[in-house]
This record gives sequence, structure tokens and C-alpha cells, in this order.
Amino acid sequence: MENYEAIEQWLMVAMITGLVGFMGFIVWDLAKRSKAGRWGTLVLFFALGLGVLGFVIKTVVIESMEGGF
Repeated sequence: MENYEAIEQWLMVAMITGLVGFMGFIVWDLAKRSKAGRWGTLVLFFALGLGVLGFVIKTVVIESMEGGF
């Protein structure tokens, strides 16, 4: 049973990484098509980065509360 859990954990990390990368491509394409310029593109990626940072912080807090780290 542990093998399935390890596979599931690695696949979740891989799929979330792929999703974040795809979201980055979408934001880049949106900035390019809307002619947001350098400042607008920076703001768009900063907002995306805050979302990703929130997810990472949430994961770290949950793991530390469960004694995983």
C-alpha cells in the first residue's frame, strides 16, 4: 500500500508543477496579446506567484502540523 501512496504523492507534485507552468504560459500569452508591457506583465506574474506561494506555505504548514518535517 505504501508504494501507491508514494506514486500518488509524486504524481500530485508533478501534476501541480505542470499546472503552474501551464498557468504561467497562459499569463504570458495574456500579457502578450493584451500588450500589457513590461510593468503589466510583471504585475500579472507577481499575482500568479502569490497564488503559488500561498499553496506552498499551506503545504508546509499542514506538513509541520502533522509532524512530517
